[in-house]
Amino acid sequence: MAKLQKSIDKRDALVRATIDLVNNNGFHATPISKIAKLANVSPATIYLYFDNKQDLVNKVYVEVKAVFTDYAFKTYSPTMTVEEGFELIWKRIADFKLNQTRESLFLAQCDNAPIIDEASRQAGISHLKPLLDLWHRGKEEGVINEISDYLLYAYSINPLSFLMVMQQRGVLKIEASDIEQAYQAAWNSIKKCTNNG
Repeated sequence: MAKLQKSIDKRDALVRATIDLVNNNGFHATPISKIAKLANVSPATIYLYFDNKQDLVNKVYVEVKAVFTDYAFKTYSPTMTVEEGFELIWKRIADFKLNQTRESLFLAQCDNAPIIDEASRQAGISHLKPLLDLWHRGKEEGVINEISDYLLYAYSINPLSFLMVMQQRGVLKIEASDIEQAYQAAWNSIKKCTNNG
């Protein structure tokens, strides 16, 4: 049992080291030797858990994306209205991005640069299925604009990454009122406008 726990601890240390080094140095400036050193293991130990550096980053990305989406959808129910569901999911995503910055910065790096392979990127997208299903229902019900899911994500979710980076740099301190305003802007950017007169 102690041996198993030691193995889990080593793998966790490698995951944490990978996240920190990719966040601080980027993918290409993060050699296996640096990851091993920061994790306090020998470079050979990495190959017990991962095939190579690319496999390590791909697997860490999918694992972190799963943690992120588990958090985002934890209290969501498909029985909610589209607006209620979107607000709940959006605010949980905001909470994760603004409070789990190590993981969120890593996801942003991976999502915005070609450092993970396509299979891992698709695995990451599959974790967003509840949100994509909600948007699909919103389009069917005439509540959400009939634009691509990429545009919906770009307008409503992606700005949170910008706010996270600004807060991380110390440029902005995000208050509850800012979250409320950001949510309203996100919802307004994707909801279908109805003309009543």
